[in-house]
Amino acid sequence: MIKSFVCCMLLFVAINIASAQEQWPRTLENANGGKIALYQPQPEKMEGNIITGRTAFSVKQKSTDEPVFGALWFTAVMETNRDNRMAVLQSIKINDIKLTGTEDTAQTNELKAYLETEIPKLKLSTTMDDIAAAVEQEQKNASVNLKNDPPKIIYTKQPSILVLIDGDPKLQQDEKLKMKRVINSVFLIVQYPKDNQYYLYGGTTWYTSASINTGWKQATKLPAELQELDKQIKAEEQKQNQTKSQASQDAAPAVIIATQPTELLQSKGEANFATITGTQLLYVSNSDDQVFMNIATNKYYVLLSGRWYTASSLTDADKWSYVANNQLPADFAKIPKGSEKDAVLASVAGTDEAHDAVMDAQIPQTAKVDRKTATCTVKYDGDPKFEKIEGTSLYLAQNTSSTVIKSGNNYYCVDNGVWFKSAKPDGPWTASDERPKDVDNIPASSGAYNIKYVYIYETTPQYIYVGYTPGYMGCYVYGPVVVYGTGFYYNPWYGVYYYPRPVTYGFSMHYNPWTGWSMGFHYSTGFFSFHFYTGGYHGYWGPPVYRPPYYPHYRGGIYGGRGPVYIGGDVNINIDNSNNIYNRRNGVSTNDIKRTGNIKNQPVNSDIKKSNQPNNLNRNNVVADKQGNIYQRNQQGNWQERNGNSWQPANNTADNNLDKQMENRERSQDLNNNFNQTNRGGNLGGSTKKPATANSKPGGTKKK
Repeated sequence: MIKSFVCCMLLFVAINIASAQEQWPRTLENANGGKIALYQPQPEKMEGNIITGRTAFSVKQKSTDEPVFGALWFTAVMETNRDNRMAVLQSIKINDIKLTGTEDTAQTNELKAYLETEIPKLKLSTTMDDIAAAVEQEQKNASVNLKNDPPKIIYTKQPSILVLIDGDPKLQQDEKLKMKRVINSVFLIVQYPKDNQYYLYGGTTWYTSASINTGWKQATKLPAELQELDKQIKAEEQKQNQTKSQASQDAAPAVIIATQPTELLQSKGEANFATITGTQLLYVSNSDDQVFMNIATNKYYVLLSGRWYTASSLTDADKWSYVANNQLPADFAKIPKGSEKDAVLASVAGTDEAHDAVMDAQIPQTAKVDRKTATCTVKYDGDPKFEKIEGTSLYLAQNTSSTVIKSGNNYYCVDNGVWFKSAKPDGPWTASDERPKDVDNIPASSGAYNIKYVYIYETTPQYIYVGYTPGYMGCYVYGPVVVYGTGFYYNPWYGVYYYPRPVTYGFSMHYNPWTGWSMGFHYSTGFFSFHFYTGGYHGYWGPPVYRPPYYPHYRGGIYGGRGPVYIGGDVNINIDNSNNIYNRRNGVSTNDIKRTGNIKNQPVNSDIKKSNQPNNLNRNNVVADKQGNIYQRNQQGNWQERNGNSWQPANNTADNNLDKQMENRERSQDLNNNFNQTNRGGNLGGSTKKPATANSKPGGTKKK
């Protein structure tokens, strides 16, 4: 049967391919009704851009035949696009194949060879959510020795904005503004020379004070020079299509200045506590922050940059202590999906959401680098200055916004997710096909820690295949969850230029399953417009091209089926609204994977048990266990095992975690549906913009 099947199926691809992206099973059909159905892959492990796993499949020679079910084990190269969370499986190799009801090795090998030839022609794509939810192995590249000391945590009952200054304020003459400016802040703070008053740009509001650290109030009238500056900023905002989404309020937010790691919690008036069903937890319902109380102990808990802190009082800024995510009260893991506070589940050890976040943090953004055209430029503030990286043989350049390390007699630069090499510290630079061996030993206390997460996968005489995982952007796997930032403070560079370094606290970083780490809702009012215009604030959040998006302000929970998830008019300050920094450079290209199909119109939280599709071959309800046995869940929700040419009741479902596998599949579908419905600003495809015509220039704020 197999031999005749293969002969017949050789015409499949030429006759008809029925394969819609994001929908499983994928099928190949011929004119006689013959069909190969490939069910959703079950990834077993990831190593870099290589994924291995298994998938169930069925074959029919013609429409009247009974299908033959089997399992195949594969290894594939992932090409990914984090903008639309898609992955294409390339270079698929079938490692093994098993058919139910046959032990004929020759026939099985014949089918294996056929499938290995034809399956790549499907250009199989899947979503990152499908991969993250299904990967079975435990992660291996977790970060260790991160710093978890609590920042100063300020609680206020009125609308407020936290203005973070990197240490004591440093005023320098700004040539363009013709007045002094605080250079070590992402916010625009200037000193007007005629009255020596300070002015702070707050998007919709200007503030003024006689002192930088205290006394800020809304400015009733701006000097003429600042009125002109305000017009220029507003014009640039309009040019950049920035929008405001400031919550309605009677007065401008109060300004709180911080010169050390600090986070701001605020409620709209006195804290109102609401219950969380099935738990002894309360949460502050009139706050956008993640603030909880455990009524069993009367202790408060807050979530900051993926880390939990606890205290006996909200108002004592210096009495908070760190709580490991696996030491939280058990009720945190019981927060219902679909409830107002389900977003924190990704930061609670042992939850499905934490698993998905951890696995997502290991899926790389991949790209292909052209050796001939890819290059970078490094600018130093004076002669290059290097300091040894503790615990390694490497040296890190201090007086540049680029990440340059010295290894032996060679210099390496990581520029927007690509490794470059040179014999001199200032170039010329060529794309590197190697990383220094000691890179993996860089400690989290070093400002170069994030380059550990930029990889070189494969090389050819013309191309270098590279990728970076979210660790490059500051998203680190820390035990069973992900956190933002290392928690360490990195000294900035002060010279003729000021070069800031990444920070962990101060901007209310929150995690969500589509955009990753995003800024707090408080920063959606244009506070960064000036620096967005001048390009002078990169470095606070990692690589120069990367900008974290503002936190989408969700109405209701993130997980579960409640219809479309609403995202307010928050400003996304990613360049080109892109999470893929490879889109911005010459000589580097990524797979432009499009989302297609009708997923956007499918109901959220669709359950395979409720499916009313009559043909099981068209339902994504078939899985393979690790031994290659095939199971399906029928419309009544019961598991059946394929035995010969028929389905029999399965008696080992618990041992094989079949329910868990199907729950993972359904959970990834929920995430995919929600992602498509929010539509990420309407950009479901890959980037449609052409690459920049020039490489990103080194930034920094020039001092006079």
